[in-house]
This record gives sequence, C-alpha cells and structure tokens, in this order.
Amino acid sequence: MKNYIIVILFLFPFLAQSQTGEDSLHTNAANEKQTYISGYGEAMVSYDSRYRTAQANFTRAVVFVGHKFSKNISFLSETELADARVEGGKAGGEIALEQAYLRFQLNRKMHLQAGLFIPRIGIINENHLPTTYYGNHRPFTETFLIPSTWRELGVALYGSSDAVTGLNYSIAVVNGLDASGFSNGTGIRGGRFEGGNATASNIALTGSVQYVMQHFTFQISAYYGGSAGLTKREADSLQLNSGMFGTPVGLGEVNVQYRKDRLTAKVLFAAISIPEADKINRAYANNTAKLSIGGYAEVAYRILKKLKTDAFIRYENFDLNSSIPKNGIKNEILKQQYIIAGFSCFPTPGVVVKLDYVYKQTGDLNPALNLNPFPNAPAYYTTNSFINLGLGYSF
Repeated sequence: MKNYIIVILFLFPFLAQSQTGEDSLHTNAANEKQTYISGYGEAMVSYDSRYRTAQANFTRAVVFVGHKFSKNISFLSETELADARVEGGKAGGEIALEQAYLRFQLNRKMHLQAGLFIPRIGIINENHLPTTYYGNHRPFTETFLIPSTWRELGVALYGSSDAVTGLNYSIAVVNGLDASGFSNGTGIRGGRFEGGNATASNIALTGSVQYVMQHFTFQISAYYGGSAGLTKREADSLQLNSGMFGTPVGLGEVNVQYRKDRLTAKVLFAAISIPEADKINRAYANNTAKLSIGGYAEVAYRILKKLKTDAFIRYENFDLNSSIPKNGIKNEILKQQYIIAGFSCFPTPGVVVKLDYVYKQTGDLNPALNLNPFPNAPAYYTTNSFINLGLGYSF
C-alpha cells in the first residue's frame, strides 16, 4: 500500500492521460541518455449567444523536449505557440518558453529543480493539459485569480515524507513580480516575468503541502513575494518599499480532490492580498485591488463507460475587487459568477473531444472606469452565455 501511494504522488497530475516522455522523466523511469519529445494542444469553436457571433481558434500547441543525461539528472522544457501564429505588426499570438529546467534526483523521495518552472499552486497551474480538465476553458478562477500558467525562474525542492504516508511537499524560491504590470481586470497576471528579463532584486517564496488519503487529495499552497524590484532611489521616488520582499503580494489557496470509479469532484478556494495596493495605485495608477477572493466546485461522472464520456458541471464565483484601497475605484464587473456544464469524450488515451455551455454573470459597469467610450461599441451586458466545441490532445 505504501509503494502504491508513493507512485500516486508522482503520477497524479497525469492520471487522465496516457504515459508520455514527460511522464517518464517526472517519475524517473526514463532510460539513461535518451531524448524525449511529447506535446499537447487544443482548439475550439465558441458561439456567443448574446451577440450571435462565433469564433474559431487553435488556442495553443505545445512541444515538450526532454533529455536524461544520467540516472539522476534530466532536462525538461515546453515551448508554446498560442493562437496558431505570430505575425509582426499584428495583434494576437505568441511564442513562449513555458518551462525549461534541470531536474536533480537527490534520492528516491526527493528531487531539486532549477531554471524556468511552474510552481505547485492550485490545481491547473501544474496540471494544465487539455486531457486533465473539463471544459474548453481552464477554470476561470485559476486564470484570473491564480494567474495560470504561472512560471518563474528559481530553484525548487520536491519531496515526500518518510514519517507520514501519503504526504508530499514543495518549496521554491523564485523571482518576484512587477507591480507596474498589475491591472484592473487581470489582477497580478500582467506582473509575471515568465523568465524574460526578470528582476532578482525582489524575490518570492512559494510552497505546498499535499496529502493523499485513499480517494482524496488535500492540498494547501502559498506564495509571498515582493513586487517592486527597483533600486532604492527609484522606489523612493515612487514612494514604494523596495528590497527582497518590498511592496509584498501574498496568495494562498486550498483545494480538495476526490476520485473514485466513475465519479470525480474538486473544490478550490484562493485569495490574493496586496496590503500596499494604495502605494501601487499612487505610483502606477493601475487601480490595484487590496484583496481578491474566489473559488469553484466541480463534479463529474462517467455516464457512458464504453464510450468513455464524462458529464460535468462547475460553479465558479470570484471577486477581483473584494477590497480596494481608498485611492481605488470599485469595478463591479470584476465580481463574476460562472456555471459551466458539458461533456468530455476520450475516444483513446491522449485525445479528448469537449462540448460545454458557459453562463457568465457580472456586476454593473462603473461609468467612472469608461473614460473614452467608443460611440459604436456594443452595450455592456451583465449576463451572457457561450456554447463551445473543442478538441485536445497530449502525447
């Protein structure tokens, strides 16, 4: 039983897909001195019922390249092309390095990794392959509140406990955020460096504790780091606190997952605290919130066993403006609720076809935040719905 749980700890992010070269490197089962190529991608067509328009997009295509140098040292990387193409002078699309790090196996239960990697925060941040989540969109809470996919440069230690069966942990030191990139509507998402010319003058600590008990997985994770990686003179001129953890950002999340036979369920809650949001607003006029909170609950059931088809429903509720500083402006449209329901069919391991319905509800638009309204712009509606049909793959 003990060995079974140890295997589950390492394989859990990949249980919903077939074994890949990336999995082999993660589980240290790959042959020595061998190079692996894997990948994943997804595309969808989305119909907007409010405006009666439709959009088709190849959302992302990712290529994984990994290499095992020796029994205990491996290299793992992912390169992503978003929105099918990148063309000079035109909006849309990007090519980005999603991960690139060296992995050092210290012993059977512990490894160190260094480079550009994805910390264990929430559920989707690590487990973001289209075959591992329901719906054509990743959970909105883990897109707008937890800015998945969130990767930074740093060093991390992952391991499992000898004393407590089923317990594993992670702790990492990464570069901090850039408060000038925060925005009203996407929160801290624009403050990520993602490995590109990141400041190391401010740093962040992140860690997680995960416990597997029979059919349940419990996890708590946290992040705390600075967001003003400036010289003291620059920070003083903007009246920001500099230093390693200057102008701090704190994020915490807790989630529970359940899996047994044909039934799966997930619950997640997350919160972001920026106690010096007023100083950020004074420096950059980006209407940063002091507190953002939210979460979601999801249930899925395999309704057609032979056709490997699951039905699911997810409810999400978050407020990116839960608390604002005195120099902030309340934006009610950032108080959002979603109901997502649909079907996922897995015709073969590594392939999924998805059909879902999304209902979205927000608060009212604040006219004070609509300074230069375009005269021909459509009216803002607090409710809308979408029908999405898509496919995904991983190998």
